[in-house]
Amino acid sequence: MNEEEVLELFQKTRAVHRGHFELSSGYHTDTYYQSAQIFQHPSLAEKVGDEIARTFRDKQVDVVVSPAVGGIVLGFAVALGLGCRAIFTEREQGKMTLRRGFSIDKGERVLIVEDVVTTGDSLREVIDIARKTGARIVGLASLLNRGGKEEIAGIRLRALLTVEHLLYPPGKCPLDREKIPLVSPGSRRL
Repeated sequence: MNEEEVLELFQKTRAVHRGHFELSSGYHTDTYYQSAQIFQHPSLAEKVGDEIARTFRDKQVDVVVSPAVGGIVLGFAVALGLGCRAIFTEREQGKMTLRRGFSIDKGERVLIVEDVVTTGDSLREVIDIARKTGARIVGLASLLNRGGKEEIAGIRLRALLTVEHLLYPPGKCPLDREKIPLVSPGSRRL
């Protein structure tokens, strides 16, 4: 899949929204990509998962790890394409952690997968978890990179689609001044 085809998936599933949004990172933007609109269709989730898996097949991945909530479905689809385990991290008292009996063994080859990357903070948290276990991180992948990150914590980020939209730090957003209603659809607020 090329970037144009991935963007068409977002558009076809009505996953691109215009307005005034507060992202999980706290930044504001006028464009929001709701990847869950794509992932509600298993065949589309499988399609993008296979595309990411194709990029990492030579890495002999043992486990795909994704941050909850957004990365869970995509991480599963990528792991399905790679024929390996899929686990996820989630927040417990505000801190990303492995729960539900999930573990990463020392030396395991880990691919970290997120649906949408803006600042990379969630990926950094998952990287820290994997590094503390002694795992070998073989890569980072996402469906969408809207933050322009080429790497996070020294690891190259591969995204199926990279977009550039204006991101505003809290308190510096012109949409606030225009009194456009703010919507907070991100999962970190949960």
